[in-house]
Amino acid sequence: MIVQKELLVFLLAAIAMAITPGPNMIYLISRSITQGKKAGMLSLLGVMFGFLFHIIMVAFGLTAVLLAVPFLFTVLKISGAFYLIYLAFMALKPGSEGVFSVQKDLPEDKPVKLFTMGLLTNVLNPKIAVFYLSLFPQFIKPEAGHIIAQCFQLGFIQMLISALINFTVIMIAAKAALWFSANPVWVRVQKWVMASVLISLAAKMLLTKAKNN
Repeated sequence: MIVQKELLVFLLAAIAMAITPGPNMIYLISRSITQGKKAGMLSLLGVMFGFLFHIIMVAFGLTAVLLAVPFLFTVLKISGAFYLIYLAFMALKPGSEGVFSVQKDLPEDKPVKLFTMGLLTNVLNPKIAVFYLSLFPQFIKPEAGHIIAQCFQLGFIQMLISALINFTVIMIAAKAALWFSANPVWVRVQKWVMASVLISLAAKMLLTKAKNN
């Protein structure tokens, strides 16, 4: 299984991912403001099942790649590092979306539709799958045990972190949206923190690869 030191680094990455502006966060906040906290929670449940879908797909996909062509695993790690740098750039570029760039004109939906929309918002977001493919190889060590087990360990940690952060956001969605609108400097701070973490992880990927060569 994954060593404790690696898990601590992954924990930081999971937190950065959870606060990254994106369809999931924006949808959950928008739904909570428009239809209330219960609607936000039902949507969050759908989002969590969406994460599980991506974890299963990535876990078996990484295993297939590693067992079939080990060289591609190294290529994947390098590609992942550059993707993380790209995400950091996208977060910092002028005009990028903030966490509280919400939609306030959503119609009221029934529980089943709320769950389904949360699920599809996540499942149909290719950035989640690409992020997992970029991040997981950095922490998975074939010599540490079963590849799939390590993928699920990382995935469930990320899901827990995301659930806790999004739950908090849903509970304070309306007040938080107003506060951040009035204090845009904190949105910029959030973006810089996230970008710093992503760039650090990308550097770790590239340096580890260089050392192994």
